[in-house]
Amino acid sequence: MLVSPLFDITLAGLLGLLIGSFLNVVIYRLPKMMERQWAAECAELNNREMPEAEPFNLMMPRSRCQKCGHPIRWYENIPVLSYLGLRGKCSVCGTPISLRYPLVELATAALFAFSVWRWGATPAALAWSAFAAAILALGLIDWDTTLLPDDITLPLLWGGLIASALQWTPIPLSTALWGAVAGYLSLWLIYWAFKLLTGKEGMGYGDFKLFAALGAWFGWSALIPIILMASVIGAIIGIAMKFSSGLREGGYVPFGPFLAMAGLTAMIFGPQSILRLIGL
Repeated sequence: MLVSPLFDITLAGLLGLLIGSFLNVVIYRLPKMMERQWAAECAELNNREMPEAEPFNLMMPRSRCQKCGHPIRWYENIPVLSYLGLRGKCSVCGTPISLRYPLVELATAALFAFSVWRWGATPAALAWSAFAAAILALGLIDWDTTLLPDDITLPLLWGGLIASALQWTPIPLSTALWGAVAGYLSLWLIYWAFKLLTGKEGMGYGDFKLFAALGAWFGWSALIPIILMASVIGAIIGIAMKFSSGLREGGYVPFGPFLAMAGLTAMIFGPQSILRLIGL
């Protein structure tokens, strides 16, 4: 009886390693794909022709070293193991490989294994694994680029509603629907209140969509604990970055990564436990 659950959890962790490797590609390439699309649209509006460029998407071209252009061979792309085997460096030019690559793979593996440990080998575990992968990608993309792509936020929102309708989450569909509405409108109202008072934009529309997605997955009653957790995490990291001179130009810190961290906290511990974690 103990072998089967352990096997399922191990298999989920291995799948998570593979998905984590793919997430590294998504995190790096998707923003660049968006920039290319925007450039093409601007050129079309101005009746300019874009110079021909090699295909660039999630599949092409092959991954390569950013410095020397060395194509990554299949055995140099095995999650975690290749990083350890290469000692964190390109096999040709010796350029250091970011530690974040294996960390993303390990984090995804841990989240997938947790999902199967908690929900068993069920559609619910599959749904929450997908949720975790999307949230992880969004948080890191936003941290790098201050972008929250619709290509991920909108499927995440719809995924929450569909998972609720199929009873893969404990949230009734009506609660999930109003959670999505409340999540979007609450940050939209805060955005406009801040803009009217200061003349500045305090956040982007991607934050509204991400919070709406979290409302769809956890229900409207979870929104306050999640936004409180995100605010606490953001304040702690923002203060630490300020004292360490780590703030980017303009002192801007994107809010999406903190929403993502709060969403993962809600997934692991439950939304209401967040209030206990922050002492409320």
